[in-house]
Amino acid sequence: MTGIRPATGSRPAPVPRPRAATGAAHRLLRLAEQLLGAPLPLRLRAWDGSVAGPEGAPVVVLRSRRALRRLVRRPDELGLAQAYITGELDIEGDLTDGLRTVWGAARERGLRPPKLTLADRARAVAAMVRLGAVGPPPPVPSSQARLVGAPHSRARDRAAISHHYDLSNDFYALLLDETMAYSCGYWTKNEHEHGHEGPDCGGGEGVCRQGYGPADAQRDKLELVCRKLALAPGAALLDIGCGWGSLALYAAETYKTRVTAVTLAAEQARYVREQVAARGLAELVEVRLSDYREIRAGSYDAVSTIEMGEHVGDAEYPGFTATIHRMLRPGGRALVQQMSRGAVAPGGGAFIESYIAPDMHMRPLGDTVSLLEGAGLEVRAVESMREHYTRTIRAWHRTLEEQRARFRALVGEETVRVWRLYLVGSALAFEERRMGVDQILAVRPSERGRSGMPPTPLNWYGEGDPR
Repeated sequence: MTGIRPATGSRPAPVPRPRAATGAAHRLLRLAEQLLGAPLPLRLRAWDGSVAGPEGAPVVVLRSRRALRRLVRRPDELGLAQAYITGELDIEGDLTDGLRTVWGAARERGLRPPKLTLADRARAVAAMVRLGAVGPPPPVPSSQARLVGAPHSRARDRAAISHHYDLSNDFYALLLDETMAYSCGYWTKNEHEHGHEGPDCGGGEGVCRQGYGPADAQRDKLELVCRKLALAPGAALLDIGCGWGSLALYAAETYKTRVTAVTLAAEQARYVREQVAARGLAELVEVRLSDYREIRAGSYDAVSTIEMGEHVGDAEYPGFTATIHRMLRPGGRALVQQMSRGAVAPGGGAFIESYIAPDMHMRPLGDTVSLLEGAGLEVRAVESMREHYTRTIRAWHRTLEEQRARFRALVGEETVRVWRLYLVGSALAFEERRMGVDQILAVRPSERGRSGMPPTPLNWYGEGDPR
């Protein structure tokens, strides 16, 4: 078999050089890689239908030119978050898998948000002009916090707490389980574990709805807290940052403890008061709508603060621990359940600080222990619950996805997207050890050094007297 040969004396026809793709996605990908100095670990789909980037990578969809205007002005976490919240930017498929892949690749390649020089900005503006994306700054999403006043002044703290916790009692009732505990659960069994047989226990698709679940994990956490604090009938508990009253109600109902429940959120205070009345606990539970700095005196057997210390602030934390010490009688115990983070982004990052918990501050675990000890408390036990929070947050996220239409009707699509990004990002932060959460048990010793602690903590985790 003979092939086709050129005529004698002729030269091979030149092979045409491929032209650079000119779609919006191709131009943007080239610009981003020039600014970052490395390939992007994602695939872009732009508003004009063009697609660029490696096959199999997470697909980021730019639905409008407005997303570009945000990213050029804020080429960082906040700019990306604003574009996602408004729906101008999206990630196809599972958001958790997409973010895990992108963040993992960014860590491996050492990618960081670029610090744009004047030349970089000029190049970006020129690209924007060519793409027809020049225009005024897009409006800030309505769900972004707008606080005024000095950080951690009492008025600003009230506004910060209200921004997050007064969103809607109906919203949190739908998101959380019946305990209304908005904190890390304590998972003592595998989810859906049960003592009966059968592949399908009523949930459909082989999913058991009758076994161990988020509410059980929260009740196990509440029981563990009560045991560590050695609560008993007639004991006095001060619960600082009581939330929707999960611990206060549990301690009163189960241990007949007298509880003073303190919160800065008006919606929470209203909910807890309604529950106290409905459950006939008025003689055991007092609810105060108050700042912890307004608590003047007390001699409590126990003080609890469940994921409230993150809202106190760095400079104010010594005063907070001094309050805990002052409220305890000698031999009284304090339990602090608190998130931790390294020195980088102690507030959780620009997105968390702008949309979820303004003025939030998380410190390394060792710093919190030192501050408690500096206030005169003796730290007796520290228990990490990091993996428990991954499971807890994923349960909340699953509810958000399953009930998305109902959440949208309650708070609107923008707020739903805020929470979707928040829950997915937070679960990954705990999974990847960028954040932690711990229970810290401390005691106020007597003048002679007596702690009143048991010789071992075994009864905290089993049957018997926890004291």
